[in-house]
Amino acid sequence: MSTPSRFLLPNPEARGPVPVQLPDGLSREQLLAFPAFAQWVHTLGHSLRLQETDAAHPFHAAPYRLRSIDVQAVDFFGGDRPGFVKLKADVTNDQGERLPGSVFLRGGSVGMLVILQPEDVPASSEREKHVVLTRQARLPAASLSFLELPAGMIDDGGNFAGAAAKEIHEELGLDLDPSQLTDLTRLAVPATEPTTGEGLQAAMYPSPGGSDEFVALFLHQRRVPRRQLRDWQGKLTGLRAHGEKITLSLVPLELLWREGGRDSKALAAWALYEGLRKEGRLDTGPS
Repeated sequence: MSTPSRFLLPNPEARGPVPVQLPDGLSREQLLAFPAFAQWVHTLGHSLRLQETDAAHPFHAAPYRLRSIDVQAVDFFGGDRPGFVKLKADVTNDQGERLPGSVFLRGGSVGMLVILQPEDVPASSEREKHVVLTRQARLPAASLSFLELPAGMIDDGGNFAGAAAKEIHEELGLDLDPSQLTDLTRLAVPATEPTTGEGLQAAMYPSPGGSDEFVALFLHQRRVPRRQLRDWQGKLTGLRAHGEKITLSLVPLELLWREGGRDSKALAAWALYEGLRKEGRLDTGPS
């Protein structure tokens, strides 16, 4: 049995290096090339530095430091590329106080609010708008029939809109250019936290107590023949080679909060859509 390896990570706070413990099968090069790890280290370092530069920071008098990282497990995608990483970060201050440090790294995702409206309804109206949801197996939720917004992980290039357009094509069969998507989260969420100065993503964080995952939510609206709405209800889609067996479900927009109530992406997208629409910051007319 091999011995887990260690290496020293340049400290994101510009202090001494941070020791990193690796599990069997994961190399230093693989971890450092994992975009989610690199993004997490960069963002955490920025947040930790704010403790000293901002006298009003609640931790200014006794700032916390990143002391070590213990990478406990890794799942690989496509051979030797890390996809999910579980680690424990030791973050303490000089008074011995510790912050919860269990972290599940998986990186960013996109969710798509696709709204369809019959062509015979006035384009300026909110009437008869329907949202496309997908029903598929989600084993982490112990479900074989989970109803949610279409979603997918961002590739290593970090192209949010491109990833959203790709998922819409794969799961819904719609071809569109990324320019036809509206980034709801970027419209609604500031690039930097106004109260803390932290450089978080302009996205929704569904589980910040345990995971780094952030979800950018996009809107696409389209006017379609009424018969197409009927054809899409119950349509089977998904990439079978990737194990995707997806059934489409159309629900009225005004009922999304209830029909998609178990899906945080659906609830967040509905809230952002309604909030931006009421503030007049959203073109709500389908193309």
